[in-house]
Amino acid sequence: MRILGIETSCDETSAAVVEEARILSNVIATQKIHAQYGGVVPEFASRAHMRQLPGIIRVALSQAHTTLDGLDGLAVTYGPGLAGSLLVGLMVCKTLALSLHKPWVGVNHIEGHILATAAENAHMGYPYIALVASGGHTLLVRVPAPLQYEIVGRTIDDAAGEAFDKVAKVLGLGYPGGPAIERVAATGDPEAIVFPRALRESGNLDFSFSGLKTAVLYYTQSLTPGEAVRQSADVAASFQKAVIDVLFHKSLAALQKYRCESLVLAGGVMRNQPLRAHFSQACHKRGIRLAIPAPEMCTDNAAMIAHAGYLHLVRGEQSDFTLEVAPNLSL
Repeated sequence: MRILGIETSCDETSAAVVEEARILSNVIATQKIHAQYGGVVPEFASRAHMRQLPGIIRVALSQAHTTLDGLDGLAVTYGPGLAGSLLVGLMVCKTLALSLHKPWVGVNHIEGHILATAAENAHMGYPYIALVASGGHTLLVRVPAPLQYEIVGRTIDDAAGEAFDKVAKVLGLGYPGGPAIERVAATGDPEAIVFPRALRESGNLDFSFSGLKTAVLYYTQSLTPGEAVRQSADVAASFQKAVIDVLFHKSLAALQKYRCESLVLAGGVMRNQPLRAHFSQACHKRGIRLAIPAPEMCTDNAAMIAHAGYLHLVRGEQSDFTLEVAPNLSL
């Protein structure tokens, strides 16, 4: 079964063709305009999707050496995300499905992230714990069986990726914050400053990054301009370490609580190289099976949506044309 996937939930416009678990193409266009505003501007994102998506679909089909008629089905993100951005992708998918008389399915964006990693690691088995960390979400999910999910922990305020963006803004590093923090932190001392790790009490699987972000703000405000410049790398490294420590601590607690031996990482924050190294080393030491997506599969992309769509379509699950976007969709 050959599936065209469409992803337009935020500021990446993407189309991909997947044949079962094999990615034939995965075209991603990141919108650069948002950097000057320090965050995603929803109206600009929607307009960019409208301009770019038709051409990106053509490129994805060409790279996969197929045509619209050669597809067996379509899949599209319908939530969560920005309403206007989601609407562009959903309308294009509906139009193609109607004109081609092909089955199609709406996909949960978070499920796409989880399944993108699982698809590359078929040996993981069930049950497993998935840690999803991105600009909009920080979740711990128990996955007892294929396409079954139970959220066992979530952020009560800022998501991990959001905290990276906000701290990068405090430090004057620009947007997006994740790569900027990682770049500056590479020359800093992660032990230089002890920032708080919230909700560490036993049995609590929820996250909170708001206090950490505020601690960084107060610390930088206590410095002279010269000190702030000299200590920026140490601040970035210490903040980054605090986030990594919290994410691993909570993941380990979830694995122990639910007696799982496998951990799947998903979401844009997983591109962070120190995080990947810490999880790899710590899980290997404890005998935990770990699945980390390739860096290009961490951020929003249509291949993960196409793969999730394939799994639903082969089970006979389809969407109808009454499906609407769901910006606040839960897993």
